[in-house]
Amino acid sequence: MIHPVPFAEIPGRLYNTNHSMQTEKGDKLLPIKRSPDDGGHRHHLRREMGLATATILVIASMIGTGIFTTSGLIMEALQDPQAMLLCWVVGGLFALTGALCYGELGAMFPGAGGDYLFLREGFGRQMGFLSGWISLIVGFSAPIAAASMASGIYFFRGLPAVFIEEPHLPILQIGIVSISPITIFAVSMILLFTLAHTHSLYLGSLIQNLLTLFKIAVILIFVAAGWGSSHGSMDHFTSGQGLSSILTGNFAHSLIFISFAYSGWSAAAYLGGEIKNPSRNIPLALLMGTLVVMVLYLLMNMVFIYALSAEEMSGVIEVGAKSALTLFGVRAGKIFSVAVTLCLLSMISAMIMSGPRVYYAMAADGSFFQWFGKVTPERGTPGPSILLQAFIAVIMVVTATFDKLLLYIGFTLSLFSMLTVIGMMRLRIKKPSLERPCLTFGYPVTPILFILGNLCIITFFIISNPVISLYGAGTILTGILAYVYFNRVYRKEKGITSKREG
Repeated sequence: MIHPVPFAEIPGRLYNTNHSMQTEKGDKLLPIKRSPDDGGHRHHLRREMGLATATILVIASMIGTGIFTTSGLIMEALQDPQAMLLCWVVGGLFALTGALCYGELGAMFPGAGGDYLFLREGFGRQMGFLSGWISLIVGFSAPIAAASMASGIYFFRGLPAVFIEEPHLPILQIGIVSISPITIFAVSMILLFTLAHTHSLYLGSLIQNLLTLFKIAVILIFVAAGWGSSHGSMDHFTSGQGLSSILTGNFAHSLIFISFAYSGWSAAAYLGGEIKNPSRNIPLALLMGTLVVMVLYLLMNMVFIYALSAEEMSGVIEVGAKSALTLFGVRAGKIFSVAVTLCLLSMISAMIMSGPRVYYAMAADGSFFQWFGKVTPERGTPGPSILLQAFIAVIMVVTATFDKLLLYIGFTLSLFSMLTVIGMMRLRIKKPSLERPCLTFGYPVTPILFILGNLCIITFFIISNPVISLYGAGTILTGILAYVYFNRVYRKEKGITSKREG
């Protein structure tokens, strides 16, 4: 049986009231308002996640589709290895500044929801709802779809051709819906991990940790073995067109792909309601996870360049598999492709774990369908929200193309991450008395750099990709319309008749 979560138990602004209570470990919780029919039981998310698991979640959310697929697309735009490496460094610094800012917000509002919670506090219910809407469509469902499609590409690349020669070719094509071996594999993985994370946080965390440790091991082995191979060339690092490309729109355009590759740096903030000692562990998890991934990304890209020239890498989606093929031969290359498949599954698992906490928080806050604010008491997981996310991801798998999906994700997430950090600065001005257990290092320079960097990316993207920009604008517009509906329902339930009363 599934029970609703009482609104009083939703973390967030409630942490800054004078009526909070302390757990035995010092974590703030809310006073419990029990409804007459709840039997006196509390059904809410449980604080079971430690610093190590939270950090692993950040790493798992970041390392995935981006690093194994986007370098070839970036090289196609820049045509220079050094410019590509610089692009990864700049993208990493953006992610680091964002992680520092989100650390302050996560410590202030250690509840479920991430951007939704932070923007709600910074700008109000409407902006919070729009952020949650974007998280549902773009922040999690779309990356899950992209990662599952990429895992299918790598999986079939690792199989002998005798099994399936052309996994991209559709078995069934009906309008915009395309069913192929890759999409079947992708959908199967989404459903498998959805079941695992619906079962329990313990099982989901166990699977997540094992897959992430395996992923880190694969990357380190690949980097060490790659540099030990005699089949690469240091000449590849100087074989491009020079750093002049960093002054063009292509550099900013490439940062869209980079922002997607780094997009999981805020993952721990979404599970703030389930992390022990959140005021300390959320900022640390964000910072440590982002730093680890920056180093690993640079090491991986250096091996890609060592293995492939700019021309050989340009436009290749499965750049990891092609690099392994060059460095280690056919057999080892196929083994690596299968290993990358498991690495991508780690990202799928992390996204399926993080995303539903946003929709759960929205629903429990009265901003979404109440069904999605419910938790299975025996499992302690937001089952309905997990299933909703899986449904949307499956639809995207069978209707979207991979590269367009990446651009759509990167553009829209950059916009709302920027707004979240602006909201943090606004809170510093409007509500200076709020308790801030963790302050942003380098404030105000750090948030300003993050805002300006993302503003440049968004501007160049709109100019160079007007059609995909319209997709993002359309998603935001549907979010506004949805907010009007849910706000009307919320006000009706609360008996609010005027804006002043709301």
